[in-house]
Amino acid sequence: MHLAHLTGAGLGLRRGLLAELIGDDASGADFLEVAPENWIGVGGRLGKQLRALSERRPLLCHGLSLNLGGFAPLNLELLHAIKGFLDEHGVLAYSEHLSACADDGQLYDLMPLPFSEESVARIAERVRIAQDVLERPLIIENVSAYARLPGELDEADFVRAVLERADCQLLLDVNNVYVNSLNFGFDAEAYIAAMPSERIAYLHVAGHYDQAADLKIDTHGAPVIDPVWALLSSAYAQHGVRPTLLERDFNFPPLAELYAELAHIRGLQQAVRPLSRYGT
Repeated sequence: MHLAHLTGAGLGLRRGLLAELIGDDASGADFLEVAPENWIGVGGRLGKQLRALSERRPLLCHGLSLNLGGFAPLNLELLHAIKGFLDEHGVLAYSEHLSACADDGQLYDLMPLPFSEESVARIAERVRIAQDVLERPLIIENVSAYARLPGELDEADFVRAVLERADCQLLLDVNNVYVNSLNFGFDAEAYIAAMPSERIAYLHVAGHYDQAADLKIDTHGAPVIDPVWALLSSAYAQHGVRPTLLERDFNFPPLAELYAELAHIRGLQQAVRPLSRYGT
């Protein structure tokens, strides 16, 4: 499921940006993305503003708490609530993190997984269950991490194995690849090259925090840096242009600065337009 109905550069919709986006009709973003958990059941003024934006721009959903990599049973009540939200707002695609985030309760963080064949099989089954409830494909995202658990696969091979076993699509987060490449000492370009072009639905890009030379934290609280822009350009060159979303969760600059980053994404996309859209 390539997102053939989407093009260009999108922006993560956060409540801190809502008033400004409503004010200028979100004209600088080709599409928007929301976390459904932050909006399910929200009515009143905020609900009306979300509805207004979803009527003006294509809307994607990016989940935070499905716990695809966990051992606790999938939260079917949450899945049904997400399906209702997707149906209500005509959401074009739904993605979730390839991580664990719950056990007996919600952990409110994205925890690393063992890169093992056992994990691949378990996660693939959970993806299939989620897709059956949602009645639409599920797109999974590679995540940033700060610890490694025992497993016989490396990260790129693990992601590929889950994609193939679950027969699902990938949200390729370029900043997460960059962060992990420095945190764990691997080649970011080789990681991106190893991803299957035909399964890449769309991309994420964001800023991060430099805790130390060998420890980067994926905060979404700063501008995208030049090495990440270069990696995004490389991803386009290797796989073809995909819709790409800018994430910014806090430290919001004036909207014009975020729109300038979106314009930069479009510039990188246009630079490889001679390639076909999906690298074939």
